[in-house]
Amino acid sequence: MPKISSQKPPPFELYNGTPQHENFSRMIELFPHNTMTASPAPVEFDRGRGLDLPVDYEFEGHRKSVENFINETDTSALLILQDGKVRFESYFLTGGQDVQWISWSMAKSFISALVGIAIEEGFINSVNDPISQYVHSLTGSAYDGVRIKEVLQMSSGARWSEDYSDPDADIHKLAAVMAGAATLESFVSSMQDETEPGTVCQYNSADTQALGLLLNYATGRSVTDYMKEKLVDPLGMEATGHWLLDGAGMELALGGLNLTARDFAKIGELYRNKGQWNGQQIVSKDWVNMSVKPSADHLQAGRVIVGGHIFPFGYGYQWWVPEGDIGEFAAIGVYNQFIFVDPSRDAVIVKLSANRAYGTSPDECINRERETVEFLRTLAKNLN
Repeated sequence: MPKISSQKPPPFELYNGTPQHENFSRMIELFPHNTMTASPAPVEFDRGRGLDLPVDYEFEGHRKSVENFINETDTSALLILQDGKVRFESYFLTGGQDVQWISWSMAKSFISALVGIAIEEGFINSVNDPISQYVHSLTGSAYDGVRIKEVLQMSSGARWSEDYSDPDADIHKLAAVMAGAATLESFVSSMQDETEPGTVCQYNSADTQALGLLLNYATGRSVTDYMKEKLVDPLGMEATGHWLLDGAGMELALGGLNLTARDFAKIGELYRNKGQWNGQQIVSKDWVNMSVKPSADHLQAGRVIVGGHIFPFGYGYQWWVPEGDIGEFAAIGVYNQFIFVDPSRDAVIVKLSANRAYGTSPDECINRERETVEFLRTLAKNLN
């Protein structure tokens, strides 16, 4: 790992308990970024029947207030779609229908979709190819010879700690990179191995950054340009979107996407419909199916490691898979960002948040990810 000494301090600090909603709604004012203009054929979701939120939900044997949960997790947007129609839409704090909110790790699911498209187009031969075959700077790093599949499944074997409450964890070194101390490519290329690839699912944001580099080198285009053509335009995204950049102009693929709640929802709708959008196959059905199912023992719920702790969800290709047998899956970002998909109820729910307590402890009672899933499940069950 190169020595990280920030050339300038980041514009704000994370995981210290301070309110963040003012920051998360204006990230492009704080960081360099690329812009994706809205689709030339924007698609606005139709309105469905209005929906009242339930009063409460159950978590760990207790009935809890829906209103309190929305407030306590600093929710900025809550959007509920059923069968592609808006059943509920509300904004809070600094959220709004036209606000580009930071994705954090929900961006990982967009990167996965782009990798699937790049394979379909022949830029990448197979998920079984070594990622270093395409990204030569990864030769000699933890990623040397590691299959793309294992990187997609957060099973690269690279040494990493994503414990947000530990100030010495690897994840915090990315703040210095974004402040100009190094580039994202040099950061990822310095990673060292720890476990045998394909044996341990250890959540590692650097894995997704490696996939961003893969897209860059395999397609010969920036992530911004490729996403604009392959997702933004065909999905009819209605608003301008942005990718945060490092000092070398590389997208923060692991979490730097800024979109509106409605445009975030569109990838949920795309995957709910097995990669189809308005009769066009945007992402292959096989890719979607592989992406939202844990395909090996080490990817199952109760086996995935996040920050040294067992996480209760399973993992696919950069998508989380909650426990259960009805096919739910989710894109999840820190501070309780969620794109939650329940195909059994034709539901896609977006919750954008700035839970100020997030990351101050590794405990569920602080980070509230399992609780958010139960909250979202209750909203989905409320649809009729």
